[in-house]
Amino acid sequence: MRILPVTWRTAVAVLLLSFALSSTALADSGGYTQTRYPIVLVHGLFGFDQLFGSVDYWYGITDGLRSGGATTYVAQVSQLGDDVTRGNQLIAQLENLQAIYGYTKFNLIGHSQGGLTIRYVAAVRPDLVASVTSVGTPHSGSAVADGIIVLAPAGSVQRWLAVNFATALGNLINTYSGGNDPQNALDALDQLSSAGAAQFNAQFPNGAPTSPCGSGAGLVDGIRYYSFGGTAPVTNLFDPSDALLAAGSLFFDGAANDGLVGRCSSHWGTVIRDDYGWNHLDEINQLFGLRGWFSADPVEVYRSQANRLKNEGL
Repeated sequence: MRILPVTWRTAVAVLLLSFALSSTALADSGGYTQTRYPIVLVHGLFGFDQLFGSVDYWYGITDGLRSGGATTYVAQVSQLGDDVTRGNQLIAQLENLQAIYGYTKFNLIGHSQGGLTIRYVAAVRPDLVASVTSVGTPHSGSAVADGIIVLAPAGSVQRWLAVNFATALGNLINTYSGGNDPQNALDALDQLSSAGAAQFNAQFPNGAPTSPCGSGAGLVDGIRYYSFGGTAPVTNLFDPSDALLAAGSLFFDGAANDGLVGRCSSHWGTVIRDDYGWNHLDEINQLFGLRGWFSADPVEVYRSQANRLKNEGL
């Protein structure tokens, strides 16, 4: 067997790799993500907890959080609907977890419309909530929703076709994820429009940015508010979902966006970062982990957020 010479580059690479692996092991053994309160992940539009019993919406994220000690649950609410309906569904699930396990509060993390849903819960049931983290959430509405309203006005054949297709898809996802939740495509469209978002924000303003594209209060009534998101609609040519998000980005007239949500619209509370090299699905590590070659690992970003919550005593 021939023994290859060890160059200084090889030695440095081995040392760096060893350090990284040992750091991760130490972090996990020390409960890197072990928050005081359980983490509950809440999906967005057309979302689910698990599809066909094996496809996770939060691909690799749930396991990544649990590997560091976080008690983590995945909620399922209506795929299509307003956030009062979705929020009340979530409250029922939190109350159920509270009754079974005795938890006092929860750290809520919501992707896309899920971020609006958890804001509603924080507003009406603050006793249940320790923190709110929104990811790629259209807090000031989505230009895509506004565009659909213009292209398919109320009463038009286009609107009828769009609503019925969306409802059928929502019911299909609901069925194959084991749910039994009502679907309302019109309510979802209104909720995600700029006008609908403005009305929602007027009712539930905690954490709202204090300046255009700025940050909001990070702590309101004892609840921590955080947000982060991406600005790269197309990130991986091998990901077929990128084509859909590339089309969505056309509605933003050149403004930074993730394919469905504008950069500034994702701001709420303490803005951790608003320009990750992700599109809207990369934010949940989809499609099956395909993303930009040099973009941040979504799993590690969620783990970092859990560690931030831990350090805040949450």
